Amino acid sequence: MADEHDGQQDGLHHHGDVEATPGLLDLAVNVFPGPRPTWLDDALRASLDDIGRYPDPTSAEAALAAYHHREPADCVATAGAAEAFTLLARRPWRRPVVVHPQFTEPHAALLAAGHDVGTAIATAPFALPAVPDDADLVVLGNPTNPTGVLHPASAVRALVRPGRTVVVDEAFMDAVPGEPESLADHAQPGLVVVRSLTKQWSIPGVRAGYLLGHPDDVAPLRAARTPWSVSTAAAAAMSACATEVARDESVRRAGLLAAWRLHLEAGLRHLDVHHVPSATAFVLARPGLGVHSRLREAGVAVRRCDTFPGLDGSWVRLAVRPPEVTDRVLALLDAVLGDCPSA
Repeated sequence: MADEHDGQQDGLHHHGDVEATPGLLDLAVNVFPGPRPTWLDDALRASLDDIGRYPDPTSAEAALAAYHHREPADCVATAGAAEAFTLLARRPWRRPVVVHPQFTEPHAALLAAGHDVGTAIATAPFALPAVPDDADLVVLGNPTNPTGVLHPASAVRALVRPGRTVVVDEAFMDAVPGEPESLADHAQPGLVVVRSLTKQWSIPGVRAGYLLGHPDDVAPLRAARTPWSVSTAAAAAMSACATEVARDESVRRAGLLAAWRLHLEAGLRHLDVHHVPSATAFVLARPGLGVHSRLREAGVAVRRCDTFPGLDGSWVRLAVRPPEVTDRVLALLDAVLGDCPSA
């Protein structure tokens, strides 16, 4: 079965979207399960009036920087977080280290750029592990995908030192009410924060992300960006999502996700399924080997986790959904566990 094979040799590019095939109830993709705000759709439609000329993300970068109380020189717009990781990977690192388990794209990008990539593997309950002293690049997620663990900002800042760049993937920070451990507003040399608009605003097809950091750290990344990689539509979305109206809506969505997550975690406890307490829009659970495939057979897509270094096929990641959807999935999970009690 797909769960049991060692997927980490060829799985660094694996993503939940390939699991959410038509006809399955989708708990594999971490995108907010609701309609986009009218103001965002209006901005995207209006951007079509400007596609007759080459895109320019300058105003979007200024808006995003202001949203985070920073200067425009601190912000680089990217075609999703994936481009941000590619730009970072092209730098001449001597000893890059990726903290795992986490989103694998930074690791894959570093390998594609020809680097010998070191790892620091966290074990349950997935607190930050020790990082090699000689690492000149450290990449970690906060909150971490797929564990949902939210690391203290002080612990992340403590990793920064002369001669080292620390990159924090905050793609799911906007799903954390209040974003208490975010470093997006924290200007510090050697600290780069990657953000994404994909999940909270349900726009994975637009590819809208950005980097925040000290100008000395991000200027080389801006210079290396492929010309016009940030589309007119993406720039429009960035500007629209960097307003006070957007901030209020993001807070509302984060509150909904938190309530839905508590419902999911309560259901997992009722089923006696081990899981990691999460701070964001998904929960890492360990129902056992074979459950991923059995859920697919029952009509539910959840994210397999054997492609994350440090995890195996006994783990799955479940995206947070409204209670009525979660209850359907929990009932199916209960039936699956009843059919294979050794899971």
